[in-house]
Amino acid sequence: MTTILAVDDSASMRSAVEYALVEKGGYDLSQAEDGEHALALINQHRTSVGKAFDLILADINMPVMDGYEMVEEIRKMPDYRFTPILFLTTENSAEAKQKGRELNATGWINKPFSPEKLLGIVEQVLS
Repeated sequence: MTTILAVDDSASMRSAVEYALVEKGGYDLSQAEDGEHALALINQHRTSVGKAFDLILADINMPVMDGYEMVEEIRKMPDYRFTPILFLTTENSAEAKQKGRELNATGWINKPFSPEKLLGIVEQVLS
């Protein structure tokens, strides 16, 4: 089964992602509220499942460890060098998107989003 990690400090946003990807898409979803928690889940997933998540969705503005820092750390992991990472954020500036490209993010989805749009982009990235 395809596994996705969604990282966002907003519980309501995590619920919206869960609705789109689990209820509508049938994906296996893990969730974290910040980058530090996400890194712990990545290590736990690697140990229990024996492989990387298939896709990561990441907010940028989060406490403890923001999305940029998290992606930078994830890209250092050999088994995550090519894992698709999509920023799911309210940030929309050219500078923010450029920083995402510099970190080798796969793409950018702006909040708010419709469940259909999120599901469509996820399906496209995973195909």
